[in-house]
Amino acid sequence: MIICITAQGNSLDAEIDPRFGRCAYFVFYDTESKQTEFVENQWKEAMGGAGIQSAQFVVQKGAKKVFTGRIGPNAEMVLKNAGIEIISASGKVKDIIEKL
Repeated sequence: MIICITAQGNSLDAEIDPRFGRCAYFVFYDTESKQTEFVENQWKEAMGGAGIQSAQFVVQKGAKKVFTGRIGPNAEMVLKNAGIEIISASGKVKDIIEKL
């Protein structure tokens, strides 16, 4: 299963970014292969629609769960319509991965 974690940096020691649509990085972790991919959020500086575009990207990447701080209603709708579970989280990226 692929999970997505919003992060403030591109390392496992990075703090979870409390902003979904404007997070610095998306961390995609595959629980089966144990592979981790860091992707810089290209919509973090968008004038508008950052949440929806970020959510569509996460859906395209095949994530089944998203760990983040706060998520806007439009992005939440996109993720929930795609069947993605949203989990409120804080701390470090590695803490989430270790718990999986």
